[in-house]
Amino acid sequence: MSTNPEKLNEVLELLEMYPSEKERIDLLVDFAEKFKEVPPEIAKRPFAEENKVPFCESGAYVWTVKQPDDTFKFYFAVENPQGVSAKALSAILDKTLSGENADTIKNIPEDLVYRIFGQSLSMGKNIGLAGIVQMIKRNVQSTTYNMQR
Repeated sequence: MSTNPEKLNEVLELLEMYPSEKERIDLLVDFAEKFKEVPPEIAKRPFAEENKVPFCESGAYVWTVKQPDDTFKFYFAVENPQGVSAKALSAILDKTLSGENADTIKNIPEDLVYRIFGQSLSMGKNIGLAGIVQMIKRNVQSTTYNMQR
């Protein structure tokens, strides 16, 4: 049984329904087109280095905001206009993880990027995209740790 949020499982199941690489790429491009950049009330350029995802070739940034109901809202920026994979992943993470609690987010599987994009990613791209997921988890862990102190 999966510990993923229901919305994330729905996206993963949708991706599994498209066995060909071209169909999966088309679906991921659709997600990338739904990408919404961080609103100016959260962050303005130039973005703080502390929000920059290490090793991401697309220049991705992540903001984690704890909500009053103890859930989280995630915001993203992708500086490279050609960063379709980073935009697709960011749109998926916002759609499926925003509104979830810390325990759920901390249990997101380590192989999430692989499950979304399959085997076709270069090592560099895979490391950068995995960094986006890791930054979300780290930010949530840090937020909950600091609140317990």
